[in-house]
Amino acid sequence: MKLPDKVKIVEVGPRDGLQNEITSITTEIKVELIERLANAGVKFIEAAAFVSPRWVPKMADSGEVMNRVNRQSNVVYSALTPNLKGFYAALEAKVDEVAIFAAASETFSERNINCSIDESLQRFNQVTEAAKRARLPVRGYISCVLGCPYEGPISVDAVVSVARSLEQIGCHEISLGDTIGTGTPAEAQSLIKGVSKVIPIERIAVHFHDTYGQALANILASMEIGVSVIDSSISGLGGCPYAKGASGNVASEDVLYMLHGLGIQTGIDLNVMIETASFISKTLGRSSDSKVTRAKIEA
Repeated sequence: MKLPDKVKIVEVGPRDGLQNEITSITTEIKVELIERLANAGVKFIEAAAFVSPRWVPKMADSGEVMNRVNRQSNVVYSALTPNLKGFYAALEAKVDEVAIFAAASETFSERNINCSIDESLQRFNQVTEAAKRARLPVRGYISCVLGCPYEGPISVDAVVSVARSLEQIGCHEISLGDTIGTGTPAEAQSLIKGVSKVIPIERIAVHFHDTYGQALANILASMEIGVSVIDSSISGLGGCPYAKGASGNVASEDVLYMLHGLGIQTGIDLNVMIETASFISKTLGRSSDSKVTRAKIEA
């Protein structure tokens, strides 16, 4: 199959990225980051997480962030909502989309969200039912699709089972997350072929971490078999606090550089993204994890 002409980029840096960074940043900086991303042409921004501040203190100001962002009408601002309490807080903050996250690994589910996979799906069903009543779309994430820090390799069948359940309870899009970044292109293709038997390929997204340097190769391999939705994080922000050695998400700038080099449309200005990556990296007091940004600005 030929590569897609257009790709949907879901920018996860303001949530999945910042919540796992060591350095805390102010509400003002979070708002500026989100607005810079929108000004660069990003149309899908995971901007917040309505979760317990006890467990994720860096997202405690999510309501304020959403209320203060100068929103653009053609941008979808989404938030993670693991339970009904979080959903109603997100609804009050007028988010455009909510997200729920399950795991393909029982052990990871227990350690990450303190319940089994089945228990998590029952909890998420309450969220999706509430979202239907509020006419809000729901995106589903699956962690550990290509490996777990506790269980090791994860079977395709395990991922397919969770993906089917998320689709049945109402998720319009399923993001497959290589949480520990161990997956290879052949493994990524095998996984996507399996999941696409129960979820239409156009509703499958990929979410790769770059721990073993395979993220771009995995994205290309995924596009070769029909995937056209990619999660990425500005400056490669983030990582998984429950997965030892797991480095950050694949950097948005690196993904864009590859896509634009392939002639694939994203609607995003790479130069503005590089400037945005430099801004947030300096704020965090460290170098960017993006090779493109380092080459363009920090060389």
